Amino acid sequence: MGGDAGADIGGDFEEQVRELLAEGAYTIRPSPAPYPEIRRRGVVERRRRVAAAGAVLVTLAAMPVGAYALGVPGGDARTAASKPSASATLATTPTPTPSPTPTGPAGPATPGQLLDGITLAQASDGLEKCLADDRKYASGRMNDTDLGTADSYRIILAMNSTGDSNAPGDGIFVVAVKEKPKQTRLICDIKPGEDSGINTSVGGDRLPNSPPVLADINGGKLYQQSFMDKGAWKLPFRWGVIGTVEPSVAKVTVSYGGATSDAALDHGWFVASGTLNQQVTVAPRIKGYDADGTLLYDSDDDKSYEKTLP
Repeated sequence: MGGDAGADIGGDFEEQVRELLAEGAYTIRPSPAPYPEIRRRGVVERRRRVAAAGAVLVTLAAMPVGAYALGVPGGDARTAASKPSASATLATTPTPTPSPTPTGPAGPATPGQLLDGITLAQASDGLEKCLADDRKYASGRMNDTDLGTADSYRIILAMNSTGDSNAPGDGIFVVAVKEKPKQTRLICDIKPGEDSGINTSVGGDRLPNSPPVLADINGGKLYQQSFMDKGAWKLPFRWGVIGTVEPSVAKVTVSYGGATSDAALDHGWFVASGTLNQQVTVAPRIKGYDADGTLLYDSDDDKSYEKTLP
């Protein structure tokens, strides 16, 4: 009996412990989360953030293109100008205006071919006048040849011209040449207030058997006065000698009236000049040399060269 009583007491105690544990577990279990309140606060927070983002977008739209973008934490602040708007108009770079192409004849190879203070501009004006006067009378000539325009020529000599009994009045000589379409040489005598005189050679004087130095066959007017004034030339007298040379010729000298001058070599032409201070009866003597100084030509040995003056 005593054993049954102990069992009952043990059973009751065990039952009481179970009840106490069950009540304690309920007591420490957290209360349910207030979901309606959390949801309400979440909706309010989202609305606040949307409103703030909208204000930022409006601010960005109002900012000028060159303004700085908003800084992003951990990132770089870039200028909005680095990404131009698709609607922006790109400035076009103006096309440079090309420089005008120079007009007029080319100048000589050396400054010494423009004499007596005559400038290239003055010589060019003289050549223009010479060609204009030639065109004026072209219709009245037979077998007229178009001499072309001044910018197709190269001026190889400009110097004072002395009037004589055949052509009174002082002026200037302008000698110009061109190679295409045919070799052409012009000697223009320009005098103030008058039509210019012109001596023309078209096609060139050089033949297959011509010497390496060849004086211009019609260039005598540059170094002599009229035969009507023989022995009574006006002094001092500016003279010039022109002609062509072969590539083997490296130096040309011209002796006239007791003085010798070195000629300028200009693209296949030679040009010599000087001042005469005495009456003469002998034409200029011309010599040509190669690069080693060997004599290649002497006008005194040239049977086709006129050695005396008319």
